[in-house]
Amino acid sequence: MASKLSPRLAAIVDALPLRDHLRILEIGCGPGAAARAIVQLHPTITVLGIDRSAKAIQQAVAGSEPEVASGRLSFRQAAIEDFRLAPGEAPYDLVFAVRVGVLDGRHPSLEAEALKRIKAALVPDGRLFIDGQEKLNTKRL
Repeated sequence: MASKLSPRLAAIVDALPLRDHLRILEIGCGPGAAARAIVQLHPTITVLGIDRSAKAIQQAVAGSEPEVASGRLSFRQAAIEDFRLAPGEAPYDLVFAVRVGVLDGRHPSLEAEALKRIKAALVPDGRLFIDGQEKLNTKRL
């Protein structure tokens, strides 16, 4: 596992079904540790990390300069319930979220909108993985 990754995040990254040439969207990327680790470990995977916090995105970009410069890692400030693919942006094969409040069931209307946005950002057979307190779960959209 890449350096500076907590045991919890390392276990999550290890649990994802990663394979060559995936396009991955991380929701709630925070300072970018998991996204950065995936790119470091898998030279053909590209990752977009999003977070609603401008400060988190600034930290993620600052801590990921070589990976961002490679073109395989990027970050965008966005809340998932507002997320849309940019014009010409290809959909993602896999989406994952680690302890993202809008996906934990406490806000049903926001969660419904977030799931619609995720589905629109995924390839037809794409998968969503959500980490809660106990385990990594997958949802069919």
